[in-house]
Amino acid sequence: MNKYIVEFIGTFFLVFTIGMTVIAPAELTLAPLAIGSVLMVMVFAGGHISGAHYNPAVTLAVLIRGKTDVRDAIIYIVVQLVAGVVAALVVGYFKAGATVPTITHNVPASLLAEFIFTFALAYVVLNVATTRANTGNSFYGLAIGFTLMVAIYAIGNITGGAINPAVATGITVMGISSWTSYWIYLVAEFAGGAAAAFVFRFVSPSDLVAEEAIPMPPPVERPAATSKRRR
Repeated sequence: MNKYIVEFIGTFFLVFTIGMTVIAPAELTLAPLAIGSVLMVMVFAGGHISGAHYNPAVTLAVLIRGKTDVRDAIIYIVVQLVAGVVAALVVGYFKAGATVPTITHNVPASLLAEFIFTFALAYVVLNVATTRANTGNSFYGLAIGFTLMVAIYAIGNITGGAINPAVATGITVMGISSWTSYWIYLVAEFAGGAAAAFVFRFVSPSDLVAEEAIPMPPPVERPAATSKRRR
């Protein structure tokens, strides 16, 4: 249960920060820095508990990578999407009455942009947070947060730089994107996450082989309790 709570908290603050920094009145120039930073700190805060996915596309990538099971992946995705909706509703309370311009999508460009940077994010996550060579590193949160920041600066004017189905859900609830364009995010982002996982499996076979070769530890047998008699 703890890991699901952590996934909710991290995803909530990511989507909440996005809404609060991009809906007027807001500092749009520094919004990508704030958004990348909140992802970074939430990854550092929750990585040791849940893996700090905060993103259904990343969860899919981790599932294909072999670092989680189907049951956990489904629960993670549901929790993340719910967190995105809740965050959007809270943003709506704070930004009540604000005029929210809706993104106009060029479908091919939006699909490609979201695919490319979701791939980049999932690829970075898999390489900095799931490999033996980087076990215990202290930079993974920074790498993941900066990837999101770069994505928003690069494609924010095309799609808003969601690269995350939970974020896509949140910005759609907020009115930043329309429901008729929601499918663009889902298709491109899940495809990007899956592609990153398959590329990781291709370029890092040693990690996969090493994990498959490690036998499960035998169950620990506890000695039977004995009682002492006084003579």
